[in-house]
Amino acid sequence: MGVKFVLKGYFPSFPNKFILLFHGFNAIPKCYVKDRRITMLVSQLLLLVYIFTFLLGLPANVLAFCTFCRKVRRKPAPIDILLLNLTISDLIFLAFLPFKMKEAFDNMIWTLPDFLCPLSSFMFFSTIYTSTFFLTAVSVERYLGVAFPFRYSLNRRPRYAVIASMFFWLVGTMNLSIVYIVPLIPSSSGDDRSLETNDTVHQPSGQKCYSNFTMEQLDILLPVRLELFLVLFCIPFLICCFCYINFIRILSRLPHIGRRRKLRAIGLAMGTLVVFAVCFGPYNVSHAVGFVLKEDEDWRELALISSTLNTCLDPIIFYFSSAAVRSTISGFIKGVREKVHVLRCKKFQCCTFLVPTTEKYRETYPPDNLRCT
Repeated sequence: MGVKFVLKGYFPSFPNKFILLFHGFNAIPKCYVKDRRITMLVSQLLLLVYIFTFLLGLPANVLAFCTFCRKVRRKPAPIDILLLNLTISDLIFLAFLPFKMKEAFDNMIWTLPDFLCPLSSFMFFSTIYTSTFFLTAVSVERYLGVAFPFRYSLNRRPRYAVIASMFFWLVGTMNLSIVYIVPLIPSSSGDDRSLETNDTVHQPSGQKCYSNFTMEQLDILLPVRLELFLVLFCIPFLICCFCYINFIRILSRLPHIGRRRKLRAIGLAMGTLVVFAVCFGPYNVSHAVGFVLKEDEDWRELALISSTLNTCLDPIIFYFSSAAVRSTISGFIKGVREKVHVLRCKKFQCCTFLVPTTEKYRETYPPDNLRCT
């Protein structure tokens, strides 16, 4: 009020809109601080999710990768080839996740070399959609095996899975090449619809990465995102729903399959559908919302949290889908328990001699045939 009184006293004709503008300037720092706090909270949340996903998903996917490689090399099957490619997709995602961790650590400011911004974004987003393709292919393979067991067994060839995998990788990478195309779109500085032009897809170090697009860029990017939503999410999800719903319906009617095995297969089908919807749904829905509202949604970063966690949930699908993975994990856990057991015996010196249970264990640890009493 004091400022307004002084201005009115010396300048009686001082326009009210300038006084309101002056008060608006006083409010800007508060809004800026609030937005900065929100950005910091989102960055910290993303960083925690990224670290958790990396620490949990990397060893699980490496273990699954080694298992599928051995099985494919020994006796390839279509389901194993598809799951191997799904594992490779997850590992590529995890390999580029540290760049996103560094970005979140710096409060969503890109401080790494410029060329890593489009590269990490390309790998980060393309592997999300290749994962949807391979999950869909696994659902189709399972449905065909139950709905047409004899005909499918006669036409089941590993090379078909290889061709399908190559097609999935090609389609996924081609659609996400938009990451490299968007920064080449020129923007008219005199256009009133333009957003900030200093933060585009690959900016100088110290600015945001793949954020704050110009209106010219959004005119190209938003329709492409809608296409990603319809073609790379909705169609695969509908195929998954059709395959697994019919898979459950047919499997529940088969009398010669044990109840435990039947429940495990039905649980796997329902779990895969839930993972598909929860992990990939929010991020892809943001594409449709952004297209309708003609803007880049701010909550897209939060929607990526569920997509990131998918790499931790895929190994669970591997475990229930492949007997080889179950055997490898069981052997790994058993080996770890035996090693911990021996270390405890050495530490407390409360041991008696015991003949090992496996030949591999006897060859690896011949002097440590001990067990605590």
